[in-house]
Amino acid sequence: MTIALIDYGAGNLHSVHNALKAAGAQEIAVTDDPNLVRGARRIVLPGVGAFGACRDGLWAISGMVEALEERVIADGVPFLGICVGMQLLATRGLEHGMHDGLGWIPGEVKGIERTDPAIKVPHMGWNDVVHAHHGDGSELIDEGEAYFLHSYHFQPDEGRHIAAMTDHGGGLVAAVARGNILGVQFHPEKSQQYGLDLLRRFLDWDPQ
Repeated sequence: MTIALIDYGAGNLHSVHNALKAAGAQEIAVTDDPNLVRGARRIVLPGVGAFGACRDGLWAISGMVEALEERVIADGVPFLGICVGMQLLATRGLEHGMHDGLGWIPGEVKGIERTDPAIKVPHMGWNDVVHAHHGDGSELIDEGEAYFLHSYHFQPDEGRHIAAMTDHGGGLVAAVARGNILGVQFHPEKSQQYGLDLLRRFLDWDPQ
């Protein structure tokens, strides 16, 4: 089972690759080749940095967005977005201007509001992940602690697309899901056993 780990110049590829391998993945292709993506059985989109820069990097690969839409949207292949890779699922991001996302899960990516001077932005470090039991994909999310590093957060238009929440001076979305699509704001590759367990469930996931 080939897993396509998308290389668009904006991901923590080495760590994600190692975490997938530790979780039991046998065939992992770090790739920017749309044709390889079309043959993959699972797809992982990492992302570190600003929304607009990540978006531009992904769109700059000729045919990649089209290949992702064919495989994920049309064919229903399981997909995991990590950090900015999760945020790119949104309709748009509002970091340093307005930038269109993939639009697979309607919503916006907005800056974390500092409602209390004691709350630090970026949200960095270990924090609780709590089920949103009404949400799609919540069966993939265990409650526990995961590692976060972000200044912007995904606010879906519909509550049913929220799979998990965390608290940083107020509720922030920790995971989103829709059908065969899962996105996590935290970093599984930095979340030790909690993250490996999530990746194992993703590798076994059959959302059909």
